[in-house]
Amino acid sequence: MNWLDTLKWDEQGLIPAIAQEQGSNDVLMMAWMNREALEKTAELGRAVYFSRSRNKLWFKGEESGHVQTVHEIRVDCDADVILLKVTQTGHTPGLACHTGRHSCFYRVYNNGGWQTVDPVLKDPQTIYKS
Repeated sequence: MNWLDTLKWDEQGLIPAIAQEQGSNDVLMMAWMNREALEKTAELGRAVYFSRSRNKLWFKGEESGHVQTVHEIRVDCDADVILLKVTQTGHTPGLACHTGRHSCFYRVYNNGGWQTVDPVLKDPQTIYKS
């Protein structure tokens, strides 16, 4: 049986993928993968996701230059979530979030609301093409 056939894809043919930084174990982001994205990730050793908003493959860093080198691909016990152990490289090493932060998980629940706790490391307008 093909390794991709052992995974539990949702009704749209997608599976959630969590990118975790090799070394620090910081959770950098969560995105979606389809079969092709996961195959390309395994083949290239570089994170490739599926953009639901653009309905196409998204090579992490194709616009921002912030690429994720993949060291390891793991699957959870239910075979319905992928974990990528990555090194975040690029123009601003360690920058994974489109908001210009290290991680997409930069807000913490506090007293009934979300509090921003991590700083912007680079202005997103200087990262992305218009």
